[in-house]
Amino acid sequence: MAKRRKGNMENIPAIKNCNGRIITDSIEKANSLNFYYSTVFSSEGNIPHIQGENIGELFAIDITIIGRWIGAIGKNTSVGPGRVSGKILKLGGEAMIPYLARLLDITMNNGTLPGDWKTATVIPIHKGGNRSLVTSYRPASLTSVVCKQMEHVIASYLRQVWDKNDWLYEGQHGFRPGYSCESQVITVCQNISDCLDDGDRIGTIIVDFSKAFDLVPHGRLLMKIANSGVDSRVVVWIREFLLGRTQSQGRRAIIRRS
Repeated sequence: MAKRRKGNMENIPAIKNCNGRIITDSIEKANSLNFYYSTVFSSEGNIPHIQGENIGELFAIDITIIGRWIGAIGKNTSVGPGRVSGKILKLGGEAMIPYLARLLDITMNNGTLPGDWKTATVIPIHKGGNRSLVTSYRPASLTSVVCKQMEHVIASYLRQVWDKNDWLYEGQHGFRPGYSCESQVITVCQNISDCLDDGDRIGTIIVDFSKAFDLVPHGRLLMKIANSGVDSRVVVWIREFLLGRTQSQGRRAIIRRS
């Protein structure tokens, strides 16, 4: 049954599907929402096969990052499809670190990920506007708590390599430590101020890409990562992470992405 995420478990009201038909059945609501989510997704080409060559910057598991993120697990962290509660990891504390590190090491060297790590339970969140339109809801995906710990380690490694190789454009302020929306605004204002002081003309183009993250072609993204000087095993791990993902409402599989 399609539910709202916030405290109460009130059903989502009747909605219109993409054809304008009013839907009241819970299963039909879930299918209609998931059909919309699947259309807002780039399926450009196939994800390329990555060979285990050209090692690049050797990947090493940083157990301090695992410990840090275990400590950061919230009390109300939702249990994902893997049915492993964040409370278990948090209560285990440092005792869990060797097991998680070993698990990541196995998946990294084998180039495969457990199926539970690639499954998400999707909950629709109302983002404003007409509640009867499927376009007024965005998907919140509950995924494996264990896999999230692995993702943090991988992301930290990528940032480290890219910073070392000076690979990221200096104007990239999003999703980088020490950068933020505020720092970007300050930089833009400073540039404008400098131009005004020098008597230069200023031209500004502001582009807002709709569904920017959803529409990034995975194949092109993966090739960029592969060419950025990282360990090829990490590229294979990310490729496996992106392939064969499934979404479900409760226990009923609705969409499969390949």
